[in-house]
Amino acid sequence: MKINNTIIAPVLTEKATNLAKDKVYMFVVNLKANKFQIKNVLEKIYKVKVEGVRVMIRKGKSRRSGRKMVAKKLTSKKIAYVKLKEGKIDLFPQT
Repeated sequence: MKINNTIIAPVLTEKATNLAKDKVYMFVVNLKANKFQIKNVLEKIYKVKVEGVRVMIRKGKSRRSGRKMVAKKLTSKKIAYVKLKEGKIDLFPQT
């Protein structure tokens, strides 16, 4: 898998900013990416040492939309919790 396709976006929520104090960062990643690929990409892009990666899949919910209220399924997302050994990532606000 290419570096561009592995990491989609950082998660910038209240929970993510609180975890950033403990050097744990959250990213939305490709559904086909595994822990080893996520670790390698983050070490190449941000020049940090990764201690561990935890991954969870957030299932897509069904929404009703439109004039006829037709049910549509939203896509699932894979979220990676990355704990750093050395360095930091400046995308996350520090509290």
